[in-house]
Amino acid sequence: MAEDSRARLDRLYREMRQRICLLDWPPGARLSETELAAEFGTSRTPIRRALARLEDEGLLQSLHGVGTLVTDVDREEMARTYALRMELAELVGRLSPAPVTPAILARLDGFRDRAERLTLQPDARHFAQLNMDFFDFGLSLTENAALRETSERLYYRTARIWLQQIAALDLAEECDTFRAEVDETARALRAGDPMAAALVRRAHISMSARRLAPGD
Repeated sequence: MAEDSRARLDRLYREMRQRICLLDWPPGARLSETELAAEFGTSRTPIRRALARLEDEGLLQSLHGVGTLVTDVDREEMARTYALRMELAELVGRLSPAPVTPAILARLDGFRDRAERLTLQPDARHFAQLNMDFFDFGLSLTENAALRETSERLYYRTARIWLQQIAALDLAEECDTFRAEVDETARALRAGDPMAAALVRRAHISMSARRLAPGD
């Protein structure tokens, strides 16, 4: 596949994944290759490949006679996924940590600014997008490609659970918690301690799992 074709396929895949995670395509939604090809202005081949990749990652399910459906998050799977994500978050500080550059620190300032704006005017969808962007930032803190790939795959399997549970959460408090994580991460990285930053991430994943646990 030519480089530009790979890039187009990756953009399709990421756009579709985002729609699933932001509940633009809620659990049970049926996706049509023909309609998607028309919307994105492409043939059905790259659409089919992007859908297959999302199915492999557990975000879609193909049923004979029904079509391709968006899956829901299994609560038991969510608990197992969060447990593994905590372990992987710590590994980011151990396995090939990336150099802390001024650009990385500037990105953290940008996340804090966005969090402050959301604290003043909470918006669930914007906050969900902020969380996804911050997760992607976290992947840049390690140069270990296998760790990045595994972490990304696990994160997006359960990313939409937050928006599904928003009615049971205090959005302003969630924004404050997020801003605290950004500040703690910034302090650790400015001190040149990627392991401390990784432990901050692990702690906040653990707290998120607790807040989202059924019955809490």
